[in-house]
Amino acid sequence: MDLNNPVVKLCAEGAQAEFQGRLPDARTLYWQAWEMAKDDYEACIAAHYVARFQESPEEALRWNQEALDRANAVDPELVKDFFPSLYVNMGRSFELLGNQAEARRYYDLAAGLGCIHAAGS
Repeated sequence: MDLNNPVVKLCAEGAQAEFQGRLPDARTLYWQAWEMAKDDYEACIAAHYVARFQESPEEALRWNQEALDRANAVDPELVKDFFPSLYVNMGRSFELLGNQAEARRYYDLAAGLGCIHAAGS
């Protein structure tokens, strides 16, 4: 990721706030990043983080799908290191919705990129 990109910076600040327990601040920073996004790369990054704060599994899936769709619309080199996380998040969304087949499919995609995830964790 381009750490000099303003959207990426907002997401990094949001992650820092999240890990410090400042969840309202994190949510605000992620939404600011989404609203600031000017292209698919930036929207992919922002949507990935916005998904973390959705109230329902359906909305989390919607935002995770948005992030994945945006990632698929850009040069793969820009987001290649992001795909394992995107796939795990898609898998988790489907798992929470009770769609184990789709969950397994995305977990397998993540595993194929070197990211092993234990279902149910």
